[in-house]
Amino acid sequence: MAEVLIVGQGLAGTWLSWWLYRADVSFNLIEKPDPDGASMRAAGLINPVTGRRMVTTWMIDELMSFASGAYGEIGSFLDDSFIKEISLIDLFPSVQMLQAFKKRFDEDKTYLHPGETGEKYSAWFRYDLGWGAIGPCALVNAENLLARWRTWLKKKELLKESLFELSNLQTSDQWIEYLGARYDYIIFCDGKASVQNPFFSKLPFALNKGEGLLVGIDGLPGGLVFKKGMSLVPYRENIYWLGSSYEWSFENDQPSANFRKTAESWLNYNLKLPYSILEHFAAIRPATLERRPFVGFHPIYPQVGILNGLGTKGCSLAPFFAKQLVNKLTGEGTINPLADINRFEKILRRE
Repeated sequence: MAEVLIVGQGLAGTWLSWWLYRADVSFNLIEKPDPDGASMRAAGLINPVTGRRMVTTWMIDELMSFASGAYGEIGSFLDDSFIKEISLIDLFPSVQMLQAFKKRFDEDKTYLHPGETGEKYSAWFRYDLGWGAIGPCALVNAENLLARWRTWLKKKELLKESLFELSNLQTSDQWIEYLGARYDYIIFCDGKASVQNPFFSKLPFALNKGEGLLVGIDGLPGGLVFKKGMSLVPYRENIYWLGSSYEWSFENDQPSANFRKTAESWLNYNLKLPYSILEHFAAIRPATLERRPFVGFHPIYPQVGILNGLGTKGCSLAPFFAKQLVNKLTGEGTINPLADINRFEKILRRE
């Protein structure tokens, strides 16, 4: 029998299963494939400086370094490449963003590079307030990683492609049982589904909806992300990911006419090249109120764990915190207290 049952094979489940494999901990994984899951629709950009105030993202120095090594390691194992260094060209959309960039640069020049020639990208984009570069950033091919790892899991007969039914789960102080098979642990990496999971529904999730487009564009300078409010991220050859929205109140998880209209207006106004819209998609992100992930084991049910709440930062958070969770499980390390669900112990102990 395997030691761990993992529910979900997005970025969280992929990285958790990888580190369990590296630690020689046996596991099985169960997931019904979802082509519109948040991990499958991720742009894959790890951006060290974000927001209107141009702040450095949480733990970014440690996360960037760890991600580079982790994606390189799994890439070597699967004989593929999943991460590359890239720069983001910030075409300032407003005076406020220009000033925020300058203020941040004066205080801390790390990751920021002022644009040396204001008109450098004017052959391809319309912008009036100049530009600055952010880098190094990293670009992860999340879709390819998930597909390649899924193929490996299936080859090793470690993946069951079916819907996880909580009603079939039994727990005790020493084991869990699912459809007649016993495990030492079950760990939920199932994204938005954990909001309705009775073990973890009390955690302060804050689901949000994101939408994007895949756009065909010929002639843009290669190896760069362009941002002017929305981001235009290299996806495949001459295909770009354009997005994304952040909707905290939404009626469904389907693509909306309103976003499509907004995105087309962005393209028509800012891009000087012809384009074709190839796909319009939407996904629900498992974000959290604190913007910190949920990692660890339930205080009442110690055989039940979670790796979730990664929000828009899954490409950087998943490899790092999956490793910490495996280290915790094997007794070789601890979980960062700002991510450990022990910070919600009182809430999780409530009936």
